[in-house]
Amino acid sequence: MINRRSVLRRGGVALGVGLGGMGLSSLGIGGLDFASAAAADPLAGVDPELRAGAATVLAMGAKLSPLTTARLPILRAGGAAMAGPLRADVPVEARKIAVGPGIPDVTVQVINASSGAGSRASGGPRPAILHTHGGGFVAGSALAERGYLQDFAHALDCVIVSVEYTLAPEARFTRSVAETYAGLRWLHDQAEALGVDRRRLAVMGESAGGGHAALLAIQARDRGEVPLVLQVLTYPMLDDRTGSTVMPPPGIGKLGWDAQANRFGWESFLGATPGSRAVPAAGVPARCARLAGLAPAFIAVGGIDLFVDEDITYARRLTDAGVPTELLVIPGAYHGFDRVVPDASPSCRLIAARLAALRRAFGQPAG
Repeated sequence: MINRRSVLRRGGVALGVGLGGMGLSSLGIGGLDFASAAAADPLAGVDPELRAGAATVLAMGAKLSPLTTARLPILRAGGAAMAGPLRADVPVEARKIAVGPGIPDVTVQVINASSGAGSRASGGPRPAILHTHGGGFVAGSALAERGYLQDFAHALDCVIVSVEYTLAPEARFTRSVAETYAGLRWLHDQAEALGVDRRRLAVMGESAGGGHAALLAIQARDRGEVPLVLQVLTYPMLDDRTGSTVMPPPGIGKLGWDAQANRFGWESFLGATPGSRAVPAAGVPARCARLAGLAPAFIAVGGIDLFVDEDITYARRLTDAGVPTELLVIPGAYHGFDRVVPDASPSCRLIAARLAALRRAFGQPAG
């Protein structure tokens, strides 16, 4: 019998299991045959609809492995080149906002703000999302995510603010966390000017951005300044111990982001050896000792993503702490699969579930 305290593994058969009060999770259950095959062939466990994209991801990864400071320009340039086109029907504006003493102003991309005019659907203020981009803490940009976020803003009739936080290793977590929290506080404080309903604010991020969003949810709880209705964590990077003191099983974490890259990303972000006693707990969501009182969570991850175990564990801890949590694990899906093959059915499943979670949190009708 599988319950919320079970040790959950991944594989090729989907099983629905409820976690928390917000919905159903789909978990892959597999065995030794999968592990053996995946160890020999990194594509063995990949969903057939995601295989073409997986081959592309493998080829790109080969150019960056092992990930080092010297290779960061290649990674960053590649991410910038993948930015999608902008929509003409959703406005975007770059703004500079104050962070705090000793830290320069940070740029935020403001998407779909209505200058107080309100929602196209109701005429009232819109819900809003504070977004933090992915890139292993060492790459990515809010600028490159504008087209991606315009689609969210259009689908949800909401405002999105995305923070151009300073990347590691140029800056450690204390600076980027200060910048992202400044963005969240600014969104809350400027609600009327942006046409935002400050009672309907969410944080959202993918990969390292999911880690930043989780840290924001913790800070929002601890500071008590900005109430949140949801934290949306897509294959979030939550635990520095993955790939250092905790190694993934065969076939897990071979595509999109691997153990070596994870160690590099966390060391760059924290300024300490991942998995060691020197790691500052304030920079690692999984090391937060108390999760009670956090905003409800939606967590999604692929079944062969490096982060699958840490994300399942975090969802279980949130649930045990009384935080309403929805967990979705997509069998045969690797890191970033929904961005690589967005029209594949596993990707559509994630995209639809994430939008549904946000609509429920915002009190909007189902799409």
